[in-house]
Amino acid sequence: MDLKKQAYELLNNWKGSAYIHGLGVLDRIGEAVAALGRDALVIANTTRKSETVEKVLASLADAGIAFGEVVPTAKPNSPKEDVLRLSKAITSRKPEVIITIGGGSAIDATKAANALATLGGDVDQYFGTDLVAKALKERNLQLIPTVAVMTAASSAAHLTKYANVTDLAAGQKKLIVDNALVPTLSVFDYTSTVTMPKELTIDGAFDTIAHTLEVYLGSHPETIELTGKIAECAIRLVVENAPILIDDPNNDEAREALGLASDLGGYAIMVGGTSGAHLTSFSLVDIVAHGTACGIMNPYYVVLFGRVIEQQLNVVGPVFGSKDMSPISVAEAMIAFAKSIGAPTKLNDIEGFTEAHIVRALAAAKNPQLKMKLQNMPIPMDATGIDTYMAPLLRAAAEGDLTKIKAM
Repeated sequence: MDLKKQAYELLNNWKGSAYIHGLGVLDRIGEAVAALGRDALVIANTTRKSETVEKVLASLADAGIAFGEVVPTAKPNSPKEDVLRLSKAITSRKPEVIITIGGGSAIDATKAANALATLGGDVDQYFGTDLVAKALKERNLQLIPTVAVMTAASSAAHLTKYANVTDLAAGQKKLIVDNALVPTLSVFDYTSTVTMPKELTIDGAFDTIAHTLEVYLGSHPETIELTGKIAECAIRLVVENAPILIDDPNNDEAREALGLASDLGGYAIMVGGTSGAHLTSFSLVDIVAHGTACGIMNPYYVVLFGRVIEQQLNVVGPVFGSKDMSPISVAEAMIAFAKSIGAPTKLNDIEGFTEAHIVRALAAAKNPQLKMKLQNMPIPMDATGIDTYMAPLLRAAAEGDLTKIKAM
């Protein structure tokens, strides 16, 4: 089956009418939003209104949706300060529906702000798994319906239960994981990604690979067939189309392919969970974009877990062009792909990387709020394994030396 056709089929079977996606779909938003409410709060970039924002606002106006002044969106990495500001805007306006337009950071911040506006308290108390849903149930409350309009092929935040929020002062990202956060309606016009610069395109490509690969590597018997289909389709779409966009950023066909792959990444992380590379990336937030950090780290984690992921390597290895399906060979092929599109392949490639980042990453791995990442690993790790296995892995990734990894 054609890869794009397969991707559309997988996504439509999963999301159905709760997802509007494809090429040229933004004019359908107004009618869909009207079914949720006619008094909307719109959150978007107000300093540089994109064509996507203008099209969304026009569709809302045509459908008779009142939205007033647009609220500025969050900065990259969803700073806590922006979550608080958006929460106050939601509390003040009391809209029937929230519409957030932007990339993963914008959508994540809106998800967290909606929870905070509804439940009160401090965002820190909701880091972890299912704490928002628990509080909503205890107080008989519901979040405001949310429409997430994605503009970047990267995190798939418009489809998922995850909200990443960053403490900029500490240089540490944390995570809210809760089905209550899944947007009521998701929208992605893949042509809106044409304005993405090369660096963001590469970052999104690696975020997609990370989502599908990490979930597949850690899959249980009951999900491994589905996650394998998702991973193989998504990674093939990335490997075949990311190089095209490096040379031809305006190629709509390749943009559609990477958008579909990104969405499949969202599907993957709703079936299973990400693990090691994502965990490490949270401690590199001050020096490198999230997807790129995951892209650097995943080959090293492949070697770490090599003895228990033979089935998965036999599927993804050929996609990367590995000469054989051994963990080292597959990792080397992944690194070769990264080099082919100009991405960094070791931590020392990142300007500003220091030993302090390794220390921070090891400390974060021991934080109970991020415990789910250890449990999602192909071989679940506890606190004792962090110093034994993760510390040498991080130093191997700093130097770009796969042979220095102590395999589990």
